[in-house]
Amino acid sequence: MTAALVFKMIAAMFLSLFTVFSSSTQVNMIAHRGHSALYPENTAMAFEMAAKNGFSGAETDVRVTSDGVYVTNHNSSVVLKDGTELEIAENTYEKLTSQPLKNKKNLKDVYLCTFKEYLEIMRDNDLICFIELKGDFDDEQINEIFTMAGDVYTLDKCILQSFEFENLVKAHEQFPDLRIMLTYGETDKSYVKCFDYGFSIDADYTVVDEEMVEAFHSRGLEVAAYTANELFTLNYLKSLGVDYIESDLLGGMFA
Repeated sequence: MTAALVFKMIAAMFLSLFTVFSSSTQVNMIAHRGHSALYPENTAMAFEMAAKNGFSGAETDVRVTSDGVYVTNHNSSVVLKDGTELEIAENTYEKLTSQPLKNKKNLKDVYLCTFKEYLEIMRDNDLICFIELKGDFDDEQINEIFTMAGDVYTLDKCILQSFEFENLVKAHEQFPDLRIMLTYGETDKSYVKCFDYGFSIDADYTVVDEEMVEAFHSRGLEVAAYTANELFTLNYLKSLGVDYIESDLLGGMFA
């Protein structure tokens, strides 16, 4: 993190003392893995609570089980209620849901959520879908994922994200109208490769600056930032004019 960025964020921290509940700059607040500060991340409960707490959308991570079921989970494995850890790619959906997930957020039983269930919740609450593909996906899998998204909801409300640039290219070739963002956390400005494809960016908030925002906005592209859980970070990002802010905690009242 550069000295200039630290200075700007400190300034935003003081600004936040006076603008806790209002700002002239509106932004779409996206629930990072659902409302994950208070509810078990990437579960139906977290997505439903994102809607109830005024988020504009919810981000999720997509993985695939050994029998081809698309599920929402950030890590490559899940931990079940009895402490058993199972790799998603090596186990069937039936085995992965043979008991509830380990839940440290509350006493309720929650199960591994399917991507279809996520889409249904987004549809029923008219929310924006931030869909991050975790790992490498082949052409057939990408086709299945976004065909499902279009059938269950609408691609107009879906934004694909991935660290793996090849996933983005594959999706763009099959779904040229799908909005696409490179998930980015570097400082080397390698994001310029997005411009050749018309991809937007979802960047770690610590690397977002005026130059990045201007570079994308001047090309008609969007900028999202992750993960802002403090008011001064939120105000800093809003001052830059980003389009979306992902947060575990800060919902619609902070938009």
